[in-house]
Amino acid sequence: MDKKEFRLLIKYCFLKGRNTVEAKIWFDTDFSDTAPGKSTIKDWYAKFRHGEMNIEDGERSGRPKEVVTDESILKNRDILGCAWNNFHWLP
Repeated sequence: MDKKEFRLLIKYCFLKGRNTVEAKIWFDTDFSDTAPGKSTIKDWYAKFRHGEMNIEDGERSGRPKEVVTDESILKNRDILGCAWNNFHWLP
């Protein structure tokens, strides 16, 4: 199962009135090898208690990840005036 499916099941447990311990026991029994951790279940229960019923990933703050492409490598090489030689930059 993927994260989103587990989140849906955590929400199901929450709506059924199970506490986090009961939910964890149920997950460990039925999904022993891939069950979410206790802290994950607690975090989602806290969100549900505060009225956040969406199980999608939220927006993340901060700098987005950069993608390394051949174009960006060439651009940086031109700026630095260096060449890449297998393991390191050469002047």
